[in-house]
Amino acid sequence: MTVAALSLGSNMGNRLEKMRQAVVLMRPLGNITKRSAVYETPPWGFEMQPRFLNGCVLIETDVPPKILLDKLKEIERTVGRVPRERWGPREIDVDILTYGEEFINGAELTVPHPMMRERDFVIVPLAEIAPDIKLPPDNREISDIAREIRGKTGDDGIIIITQL
Repeated sequence: MTVAALSLGSNMGNRLEKMRQAVVLMRPLGNITKRSAVYETPPWGFEMQPRFLNGCVLIETDVPPKILLDKLKEIERTVGRVPRERWGPREIDVDILTYGEEFINGAELTVPHPMMRERDFVIVPLAEIAPDIKLPPDNREISDIAREIRGKTGDDGIIIITQL
């Protein structure tokens, strides 16, 4: 079994319900061992859209990474995701952040997620449930990266809402 870290986000419809529905639909993929709080965050990338709810889960799985990605995209469609512009509004988004200690650099999947260090809405909830994960290239722990990000952004508008 491998522990994968996944991020979830939603800014359309009943955001919390969509995130929770996605987590329920993940159960056949493995054992969800940890869930972060749900954070309300400002949009990133394309700023003229509603605020997001974001969170992270850890899942013990024996599903290979590419198949896991395909299954997560299927979950997104089931929950109601409609294709739109990159970084635009979405009903649900589920990303693979890490997959054990594997490094994957493919056309469809890169692990660890290449932009997670820049995204406080990913790093902060991940640090809550997996503070000791180390990220390349410098092998810094998620908890250290989260402190650094929060220090740079100050009042970043991240608000804890509830538990995932």
